[in-house]
Amino acid sequence: MNEVGGIRAASIWDRIIGADDHALSAEEARAVLRWKFPASDRQRVDELSAKARAGHLTAAEERELEEYLGIESALISLKSRARRALKSE
Repeated sequence: MNEVGGIRAASIWDRIIGADDHALSAEEARAVLRWKFPASDRQRVDELSAKARAGHLTAAEERELEEYLGIESALISLKSRARRALKSE
């Protein structure tokens, strides 16, 4: 996957999330850990992923999937930071 759209955005979010000037409170960390994609978005990612595996994605669908994956990457980073914040509590 190339460094476009959602992937670049995920890198920016990772830098923001990784900034040590704001430690997450326990309450913030717990809230972050509850964040997740709605079922309709998970279903859309599954559909796009299946089309990608079959080699049938349009350019617009590829960009859409990259956006989803970029957001997922940033969410994973944020949840990791939240878990670390709760561990050090």
